[in-house]
Amino acid sequence: MSERILIIEDEAAIQAVLYELLTSQGYEVVVSGDGLDGLAKFREQYFSLVLLDIMMPKIDGFTVCEAIRRESSTPVIMLTALDEEEAQIRAFERNADDYITKPFSLKLVLMRIEAVLRRCREAKASKDVLCHRNIRLDATGHAVWLDGDPVSLTPIEYNLLELFLRNPGRVFTRDNLLNQVWGYAYAGDEKAVNIHIMNLRRKLGNALIDTIRGVGYRLAKD
Repeated sequence: MSERILIIEDEAAIQAVLYELLTSQGYEVVVSGDGLDGLAKFREQYFSLVLLDIMMPKIDGFTVCEAIRRESSTPVIMLTALDEEEAQIRAFERNADDYITKPFSLKLVLMRIEAVLRRCREAKASKDVLCHRNIRLDATGHAVWLDGDPVSLTPIEYNLLELFLRNPGRVFTRDNLLNQVWGYAYAGDEKAVNIHIMNLRRKLGNALIDTIRGVGYRLAKD
């Protein structure tokens, strides 16, 4: 599957240029014109990277970046006309991965994106063993241990566990989980999510996954 990039940018002309650039390089691209909508789109599906403007309607890019960081380690590159040092400091204080000022070279944007994604792939490769409390998951060996003892999980249970472990703190709706683990969205199958979460708790402990009433599920805090 190609890597998916979310562009949150209120200028239609820049949206169009970036969309053309990235799709021509084989990326899957989703665009949004304001901070609130962009954050909603981010929460609907998985993205490899976010290109984020700062000065936008409704909520600004700094606020969006803070919200993303509370839920995910997805890389964020700020695209903005603000070139003052203070603005850059604010972006990096919110754990943005890079900062590109407008007007920008399309070649530079592409190279920065590729560099950030390459670093993320390398970091992910070095993090194939995920741990949480007394649970250990080896993504390379596709194996799970509880208190040092192997645990047998179904493929769906394993994929759910890996998704939660890779996104500590993020709340997933049932639709999110259906999209990212099952690969489709169908309201009639939401009960399947509940059943698999129940089975994970039974095998790995009831305290593993928190239920966020009226929203969904997240990995319990350490």
